[in-house]
Amino acid sequence: MKKPVRTPLDEEQLADAKRLSEIYKRRVREAKDGGGKAISQMEVGLRCGWNSPQSTVSQYMTGKVALNLDALVKLSDALDFEPYEVSPTLASGIRRAAPAQSKADPLKKDAANTPFPAGDDVEAIDDRYAFIPQYDAKAAAGLGSENPHVEIRSTLAFKRDWLKSKGANPKHMIVIYAEGQSMRPTVDDHDVLLIDTSRVEPADDQVFVLTSTDKGAIVKRLIKSALGIWIIRSDNEDKDEYPDRTLSRNEINEHRIIGRVIWRGGDL
Repeated sequence: MKKPVRTPLDEEQLADAKRLSEIYKRRVREAKDGGGKAISQMEVGLRCGWNSPQSTVSQYMTGKVALNLDALVKLSDALDFEPYEVSPTLASGIRRAAPAQSKADPLKKDAANTPFPAGDDVEAIDDRYAFIPQYDAKAAAGLGSENPHVEIRSTLAFKRDWLKSKGANPKHMIVIYAEGQSMRPTVDDHDVLLIDTSRVEPADDQVFVLTSTDKGAIVKRLIKSALGIWIIRSDNEDKDEYPDRTLSRNEINEHRIIGRVIWRGGDL
């Protein structure tokens, strides 16, 4: 039986692994200088609650496996460091605090993924936050984006209570990225999109990620006309560049709804 082929880590992920390894080595030195027993990788893994404790810790530290948010939080507790010290990118996903949601625009940023509880209570973190898989796929706010090969790069943490208020089940949620300008100002280029993959029925004036054989993945607003025909609409006011597209009955069957966008996050 052939062993699974791992995708090589990118430079950012390798830098995370190096910083994690340096912190571990520093903790070992501190224990020796203080006359105590140096913490082993086995002990770190046991503190994290992993089934293969030493092997798992080693793979994260050597860059054989990419860190995810759940592992980062557990390791930060076991080795006593702040998550951003090892992975600023992953840690940013749990430290984005946003203004209260506007009822008029359900896609405006709100307190979906606010900071973790104070202290080192990992059980409280697991109880209050759901870790949503973050894919490297893109949905084009434009002509379309092909995603022939999709990988899970990390996770983002969202408050379970907030997801519940949206009627969203964490098991059905994924995170991908927007690409392009056609959905401005609602969705901007490189924005993070939280998608409910259980909502695959078209709904009037809601934003969805769709895919088709000729366009790839796109993020658009669906509008139902008075005649019952569905329109794919871009929110960008430049209709010369981003015109509405009416779907004929035949074209409807050529499109598949990946899910409805229930939150987006991005730079101000």
